[in-house]
Amino acid sequence: MLVPSGRNIVTDQKFNSDENNSCYSNTTFTRLIAKKQKFTKVDFKYSNFDSCYLRECQFDSCDFTGCRFVGSNFHGSVFVGCKFDYTYFEKTNIDATILETESPALENIRLRFARTLRTNFQHLGDARSINRAISIELRATGEHLYNSWRSPGSYYRKKYSGFYARIRQFLLWSEFKALDFIWGNGESILKLIRFALIFISGISILNVYLYGDAKSLDSYWNSLADAPSIFLGVNSPANYNKAYLAFIALIRLIVIGFFLSIIIKRFNRR
Repeated sequence: MLVPSGRNIVTDQKFNSDENNSCYSNTTFTRLIAKKQKFTKVDFKYSNFDSCYLRECQFDSCDFTGCRFVGSNFHGSVFVGCKFDYTYFEKTNIDATILETESPALENIRLRFARTLRTNFQHLGDARSINRAISIELRATGEHLYNSWRSPGSYYRKKYSGFYARIRQFLLWSEFKALDFIWGNGESILKLIRFALIFISGISILNVYLYGDAKSLDSYWNSLADAPSIFLGVNSPANYNKAYLAFIALIRLIVIGFFLSIIIKRFNRR
């Protein structure tokens, strides 16, 4: 049986004074206006903010659990000690500092918080804020995947119960860490360059043992000098095994593909 939810509808209203310990939970605000007002310990749980304009306001210890912010403007507004669990943002102008200062404590909720802000900033075309959101999102993802197979907490053991579920989560975490090491999960050119240099160093040492003199220091230096050209495909020694050269070519193509992917994503955010 359906019953009224008790939701309040506030349309075309304005806050003309500060608010302290007020309750506006389960309210839909449409075209709400506030400027340079201070909100202290105000309960906004499960409320919707649609096309609202709250400029240069201060929100201190307010509860925004389950709120939806759509097409709203919080330009110059400051949030301190507020709760943003399970919130949703869409085309809303809000300072990206809340990613660091107001992120939820639990990593799975923090992951959703960063993800919704990332999509919000994408709609606004704010490339710098997108990068900050992705950084928080990736850290939270790594923590969540680790805790999903390693943490003894009741939440994780109930959600991922059983040996096979934990093995699956361990494999997902291992894949995440491997990709993070190789190219920062698509976000770090420096990590990709580091991986390429490590791989080049590795094949230079392997070349010495396979095709050089492991007891000669000159052999190591010569192999190190030749390794970049072999990796780039400029030099393909005739005495090298073809399968070995094919493996190096495969890694080269993967590195180039990852590099282009990072560049394209960076340009798409601008």
